Amino acid sequence: MPVMTIAKAINAGLRAALKDSPATLLMGEDIGALGGVYRVTEGLKAEFGADRVVDTPLGESGIIGTAIGLALRGYRPVCEIQFDGFVFPGFNQITTQLAKMHARSDGMLRVPVVIRIPYGGGIGSVEHHSESPEALFAHTAGLRIITPSNPQDAYWMIQQAIDCDDPVIVFEPKRRYWLKGEVDLTTPPGNPFTAHVLRAGTDATLVAYGPLVPVALAAANAAAEDGTSVEVIDLRSVSPMDFDTVTASVQKTGRLIIAHEAPTFGGIGGELAARVSERAFLSLQAPVMRVGGFHLPYPVARMEDHYLPDIDRILESLDRALAY
Repeated sequence: MPVMTIAKAINAGLRAALKDSPATLLMGEDIGALGGVYRVTEGLKAEFGADRVVDTPLGESGIIGTAIGLALRGYRPVCEIQFDGFVFPGFNQITTQLAKMHARSDGMLRVPVVIRIPYGGGIGSVEHHSESPEALFAHTAGLRIITPSNPQDAYWMIQQAIDCDDPVIVFEPKRRYWLKGEVDLTTPPGNPFTAHVLRAGTDATLVAYGPLVPVALAAANAAAEDGTSVEVIDLRSVSPMDFDTVTASVQKTGRLIIAHEAPTFGGIGGELAARVSERAFLSLQAPVMRVGGFHLPYPVARMEDHYLPDIDRILESLDRALAY
């Protein structure tokens, strides 16, 4: 199997989708000649032409609105938002139009639009370039939200998102764009809207997604050196959320720690904690612990190491759960 970075895997997935169907179009700022600010679309304009890999004006609302119109005419547009913090000019189009059109038309209209958003911190960038707004979109019914944590998922998730008849937001963990791994180009890893157990364990369940998955695995390895067995789950899909896989794990381990980069307050971890408490309260031997960013605007680059959840913060929550 070839070894790719996450960025190259997404590029390969987009190439496969463009080859597979003439209805697939890519749209975004600087995605053509430049190949995107992270070079995720590099080479695709030269291969497929400017009519299918479209450099747009700087205007996220216009990009999303145009994509909605194209989708209603039978195309499958894939929009790139350059950075997480730039998606908000298009927030109105996404949450009031794109998300609701299928229900508003009583199922007569489909809007298969994919929106790619590089998200999260850890790259030493400036304001508006390191945010984690996934919870804002997850609260809006009608949107599907997925996030790969490895090249294998990245290659297949982008194609599965394009094939989906519902609008899908793909949050791409930008600090993991250069993470390498093997990619099986022939066998997709199953349903993109389900969680995966990456490491089996018996003493606690640790759930993470996107950029924090490698941190969660490292924390589980560190805990194992102290004799604690931690089961690690990659959530993969933020909406819909695979409560069944997490609940089954908690019924086995009795403890749950949820880690994500976004602020803990109002984050995805709160919803997951509430649902698992409803489903498996009698199995819990300790309160559900959440590890996330602080309820603050994302800090300047020299302070982000203090802001981002790390191994120590996850292990501290694990210790608190084990102490009950």
